[in-house]
Amino acid sequence: MDEATSTKNSPSSNEEMPNSEAPLWQYVTKIEKPPSSATKSGGNTYFKCNYCGKVYLGSYSRVKAHLLKIVNKGIKACPNVTPSLRLEMQRMHDQIENDKLERAQRSRIPLPPPPPGRGPIGLIPSFQRQEESDSTNPVDGKRRKVIAISTIERAFQNNARYELDSRIGRMFYTGGLPFNFARNPYYRSFYSYAATHSIPGYVPSGYNALRTTLLQRERAHVERLLRPIKDFWLENGVSIVSDRWSDPQRRPLINIMAVSDGGPVFIKAIDGSGEFKDKHYIAGVLKDAIKEIGHEKVVQVITDNASVMKAAGALIEGEYPKIFWTPCVVHILNLALKNTCAAKNTEKNEVTYEECSWITRIGDDASFIRVFIMNHSMRLAMFNEFCPLKLLQVADTRFASVVVMLKRLKLIKRCLQAMAVSDQWASYREDDVGKVQKVKDMILSDLWWDKVDYILEFTAPIYDMLRIADTNKPCLHLVYEMWDSMIEKVKAAICRHEGLEDDQYSSFWSVVYDILIDRWTKNCTPLHCLAHSLNPKYYSIEWLSENPKRISPHRDHEISMERSKCLERYFEDEDELKVVKYEFATFSGGRFPSPDALTDRWALQPLVWWQYHGPTFPILQTLAFKLLGQPCSSSCAERNWSTYKFIHSLKRNKMVPARTENLVYVHSNLRLLSRRNEEYVNTSTKMWDFAGNSWNESDMHGGAGILENAALTLDEPELEAIVIGNATNPSVTTSESEVQSEAIELDDDDVCL
Repeated sequence: MDEATSTKNSPSSNEEMPNSEAPLWQYVTKIEKPPSSATKSGGNTYFKCNYCGKVYLGSYSRVKAHLLKIVNKGIKACPNVTPSLRLEMQRMHDQIENDKLERAQRSRIPLPPPPPGRGPIGLIPSFQRQEESDSTNPVDGKRRKVIAISTIERAFQNNARYELDSRIGRMFYTGGLPFNFARNPYYRSFYSYAATHSIPGYVPSGYNALRTTLLQRERAHVERLLRPIKDFWLENGVSIVSDRWSDPQRRPLINIMAVSDGGPVFIKAIDGSGEFKDKHYIAGVLKDAIKEIGHEKVVQVITDNASVMKAAGALIEGEYPKIFWTPCVVHILNLALKNTCAAKNTEKNEVTYEECSWITRIGDDASFIRVFIMNHSMRLAMFNEFCPLKLLQVADTRFASVVVMLKRLKLIKRCLQAMAVSDQWASYREDDVGKVQKVKDMILSDLWWDKVDYILEFTAPIYDMLRIADTNKPCLHLVYEMWDSMIEKVKAAICRHEGLEDDQYSSFWSVVYDILIDRWTKNCTPLHCLAHSLNPKYYSIEWLSENPKRISPHRDHEISMERSKCLERYFEDEDELKVVKYEFATFSGGRFPSPDALTDRWALQPLVWWQYHGPTFPILQTLAFKLLGQPCSSSCAERNWSTYKFIHSLKRNKMVPARTENLVYVHSNLRLLSRRNEEYVNTSTKMWDFAGNSWNESDMHGGAGILENAALTLDEPELEAIVIGNATNPSVTTSESEVQSEAIELDDDDVCL
């Protein structure tokens, strides 16, 4: 008998008795950790193999891999274990595993039994029923029945299918998974793959593998899938979009996203814990992102218009002259609406408040109606009986919060009035009589509703522009013209309501005009003017003839001055700048080699026009490709926090920022890749990333509705209408198109009550 065998048979060689759950520990000797590894922690142990005498660090899984010679486990197989010993160890290990499985099955709660007499589609097959009816011999009929059922069962495995459905259902019920998860194509492909591939003994990945190895592998794979999108950034340009947020543990985060014509790509999130978020720190974070992407690809950096962000943008422009800092247009418009609809009574704001205070009062009245109904259970029950739509509690931080609330009240106006004059409203007198009468008077007051209509009428152009800008679609080249048109439409609405001509004075319009111009001055940048100048549409006769006040960009003094500043930053070489000026003069003057280029300025999309007719102006064409494909808002960065909130929720609030970032990276970019898939657009799987449950239920239970409703974009009004309301109830007289037009994009701050 050799030394290894004698050591194996000596139980005193181990420091402790063999573990019944881990029998292979008896074939190794546990030793104490060396002093140099005293700082290591976890479940790993130093052990010495009783056969080869080598010392390893690891857990029981490494002991098993070493002795049973399992490959790809990070440990060498023991060369001294004979086949007979290996077979003995394998039997011992399998016996323990079988005992564990039997104990688990005995302790498991049984599944519902399958209903009797169900075939592959849930019914007894017709040929089986025919055999039973034709048989006159009871014994013969019973034999045929058994044969038929067993054949069908073997062919379709109905009991196995039924049991699998029960197991899947129990997973949903015990895990609190939203039913919308069943629409996820990855959920369906998982079971389809398992059903079509024979994988005996397969055990799903465990807790540690999912959160470490598999997650890192999936992120690396998603990065490879994003390469086709990133490859276009050099030619078409990209915008860096950033926003700030605090996670459930109050850690300050700064997310970085890259937006181009290919969609918003999540790059990373920075944990700013313990850092002073001044302009130097913010600029450093953005500069790191620029270096990671490549400064030659970046066209602009879009953030909110906070003072620290503006200062950080100036630092970036100082180091990278060809990269512009651009304030978010949606934030600018939202501030304009707040200055108008929620004016504060301060010494510096006396004139504005005096003219706009009536709007503030109407907004307060609307909030009073909502709070009164929602805080009284009987009134809320009446409201739900009369109206299929829900009241929205819109936080002040929500874009256009006052307008959104008034739009919803206008949409359910007739339902509210029917409730106020109903017998149920009059019969319930247990609450505050004064408040009841006040709410009823406002709901039934035509004068109050006229004021609501007036607010919605003159703010509609601002709100419409906000909705257009609040997307990831290229609209940088549309901002300048949208501002001019929006201001003209607001003026026309106010003058029409007051019965004034365009040249007559209106004190209210004067205040609104000052607010809009002040915000427009803070929003306009040279990049907006250059992008506006490169849009062929604004030189066409069709566009100029729509409004006699319009002039082409090359004849506008303000645009020309800002455009010159922008071109001087792009082209530092004087000779190259002269060539660009000559190309722009030829382009704006309409001197094209092809006569079709003149007519196509109105007929074709700007980027299509430059792709087809642009080779005549090669330098301007390069600029046009980059500028005409950029967004004008940081909305995608704000919506990305909805993904964070969905992943790092109250249920999962202890994840470290690095793992959370990996999850958000995979989740956000897989959604982007899925939406670029033709199958997503043309099939029912388009609904997989949309809340399937009522969004009340999803929001209350922290399900997918929190994320999916928040991520709805403005180019999916039909999906928004499904969430916001249902126009099929006969008590609602609004048409489906009205419901869809009034559907709003939901953000983190919206709560449907």
